[in-house]
Formats: sequence, C-alpha cells, structure tokens
Amino acid sequence: MRTTRLLSASLLALLLSACGGGIYVEVGDPAPPLPPVPQPNPQPNAPTQNCSTAGLAAAAQSRWPVVCMLTSSGELVIELYDEYAPITVANFLAHVNTNYYRNTLVHRVDKDFVVQGGGYSPGMVRKPNPFAPIQLEDNTILSNLRGTIAMARSSDPNSATSEWFLNVRDNTGLDGTSAKRGYAIFGKIISGLPVLDAMNIVPVYRYTDTDLRPRTEILTYWVQRVR
Repeated sequence: MRTTRLLSASLLALLLSACGGGIYVEVGDPAPPLPPVPQPNPQPNAPTQNCSTAGLAAAAQSRWPVVCMLTSSGELVIELYDEYAPITVANFLAHVNTNYYRNTLVHRVDKDFVVQGGGYSPGMVRKPNPFAPIQLEDNTILSNLRGTIAMARSSDPNSATSEWFLNVRDNTGLDGTSAKRGYAIFGKIISGLPVLDAMNIVPVYRYTDTDLRPRTEILTYWVQRVR
C-alpha cells in the first residue's frame, strides 16, 4: 500500500516581483511527524468486571453462544454463530477463555468501513498468540453486514488468529464468492451498536491507507462469555 504522510501544503503567499517579474511562492512548513503510537487512554482500568444487566438481558434472548465485550467506548454484546462457522467461533472462544483479549486495543478505525482489534497491547505492542492460524470459513450463508464481527487475516486465506473486525456498514464486498476468498463472519452485535458508531467517528492518525489508528487508544478491557 502507498504510504501517506500528512503534510501541510497550503499556499501562504503568491507575490509578483515589480523589478524582475519573477514569481515567488512561500509554502507553509510541513506538519510535524506523526507520533509513533497513539496517546494512552485516560482510563486504563475497567470500570466494571461484569456484563451489565441490560447486556445479560440481551444475551438471554439469544439462542447462540454470547460474549460481552467491554471497551473504553462502551459495552458490546455479540452472539456467535457456531452452527455456520464452528472453527472460527471455537477459535474466538479459545482466546476469550484464556483472557487473551484482556487489555488489548481497538487499533484500527477505518471510518464508515470497519473497526478492528484483538492483536495489540497498549503502546501498539504486538501480542504473542498461543494458537495456530485457522482454516477460513467464508463459504457460509453469512454476510459482512453492519454490526457483524469477522476475522481479520493476511493475504493467506488460512492465516486468521486473534484479530477481529466489526463491520460499521454493509460490506458485502468482503464476502467469499466462487471467484474470490472472503472474510469469515462469525457473529453479530445484539446490543451496543451505538458503541460501534462512537468508535467509528473518533479522530485517527493515518500512517498508511490501511493503518488508521485512533489518536487516543481505545481499550478492550475484557471479553467474557455470558451464554
């Protein structure tokens, strides 16, 4: 991907010389370099260790396995479609059950596209993963619609480990087809869509076209299974 750097290219003055007829252009100073990592979240500790009453009530209405995810932006309650993506759900729950997601970052906010997390500790430190990559389950009836959760991966279809992303809008172009591999959807937000929308609009630093980090870290305090 092309790397972009935020530069100030505003024209401050355009002067015609009365003597020589030359044109002089004064350009503003370049913007300072981007910080190496986003600012720490001002609330590093979880305000609670339990899913809310409303979150538990939403979970009780689902027939699927359900997790509660507490972030510094609020609470998300997510049902997991193990009938359609059993490998992916089992992998995600293995990370949940070992507290892997505790104090990790939502490290990417691509506005009106996706919000991504599950692979970094505060300070953008890559978190070692104890589990092997999984087989891609992208040939299901599920689609990357608004509010669904899917696994992030590299160009290798079978490379997903811990990183997940939430679809801010309908992103059907990420679905697998007979012509291309897609991304494995394995659940959906059943409570907390306003939290996703709040994440979507935070200011970001653009390091590259795909590396868009919140200027202030968004923390995932914990993820726990509640059903």
